[in-house]
Amino acid sequence: MRVIGLISGTSVDGIDAALVEVTGQGYNLTVSLVDGLTWPYPAELQQQILALCAGEAISLEHLARVDDAVAHSFADAAQALMAQAGAAELVASHGQTVFHRPVGRPALPHQGAIQLGYTVQLGRGAAIAQRVNLPTVSDFRQADIEAGGEGAPLAPVLDLCLLSHPTEHRCVQNLGGIGNVAYLLPWDRQGNPPKVIGWDTGPANSLIDIAIHTLSEGSLTYDIDGAWAAQGNPCLPLVNQWLEHPYFTQPPPKSTGRELFGWDFFQQCQRDAQAQGLSAVDLVATLTEFTAASIAHEYRAFLPALPDRVLVGGGGSHNPVLMARLQAQLPESTVQPTDTVGLSASYKEAIAFAVLGYWQRQGFPSNLPAVTGAIGPRVLGRLSDPLLSP
Repeated sequence: MRVIGLISGTSVDGIDAALVEVTGQGYNLTVSLVDGLTWPYPAELQQQILALCAGEAISLEHLARVDDAVAHSFADAAQALMAQAGAAELVASHGQTVFHRPVGRPALPHQGAIQLGYTVQLGRGAAIAQRVNLPTVSDFRQADIEAGGEGAPLAPVLDLCLLSHPTEHRCVQNLGGIGNVAYLLPWDRQGNPPKVIGWDTGPANSLIDIAIHTLSEGSLTYDIDGAWAAQGNPCLPLVNQWLEHPYFTQPPPKSTGRELFGWDFFQQCQRDAQAQGLSAVDLVATLTEFTAASIAHEYRAFLPALPDRVLVGGGGSHNPVLMARLQAQLPESTVQPTDTVGLSASYKEAIAFAVLGYWQRQGFPSNLPAVTGAIGPRVLGRLSDPLLSP
């Protein structure tokens, strides 16, 4: 089946679209990337999304308009990819997360009630289905949340299927806006798979991107090739101070987003940097070091053993300074992009949701309860069929 996977991450830097050919049943899959592209948001829509992520209050009518606009941008990405690479049979869209409250965050107190997480992804699947005239699977996180899980991260199941190794202990680290990890025990992909450990490690590109956008007065959206970080000197006392955030002592399963590591956190980091007399490039270098150090801290705190190899996907895999600092923080492991083992680092998350959509059509449970904390396996995603022509 030819499936288009769509996702825009917490960096809100565009929609990643991947057309993949998927065959097989359950975990026994063959997945081949046909083509991919990154589709930019219109500038005004991107700013509206970022404002929502920062907690801006809007009317429900305005929210509905933004929701539809996101769906149409996702449909534009799918149509552009099909024009470039040929037709698809199914679309699987993660949408755009604008709010995420995992289990355990403060909610309304109801004595004796089980608190469930809460998550909001804009870009409703039904609107995408009408635009592209293809069945569309969306709302992937909801079933896991309703089973008591965090609803995130969801990509580790793809890592299990495609990146496990017969003899190596591996970590697959995503560096999107937020980082997440899957710890893979050796597996020859025969028989029942081993238990996967995974969670959100904390910030990846989110704080660096906010810093670059702020310090460049909006002329840049990310640290291209790590150029700003390469010119600065990290302030290690600030790195250690920021690592005292309570998230880094919370055991997995856990997930996070811009609600913790977004604009408010960056503003505190900026104040701390000003108090230390840091320059703009020093602040970016310090945030880059903090990102790498937080990942290494999470590994040392919560993994049973450090991995032989760390395979990195997401936009952060293209930042040579961040990759070098991650390698320096984990000298016991080999740190490489997932491209080195045949899985596109740029489109890994989009590929993952294409596979999740494929599994939804098979009725195959695709959450990993050990990763998300759900009470059991669930089929993820909700199908929207295009309306019949009158």
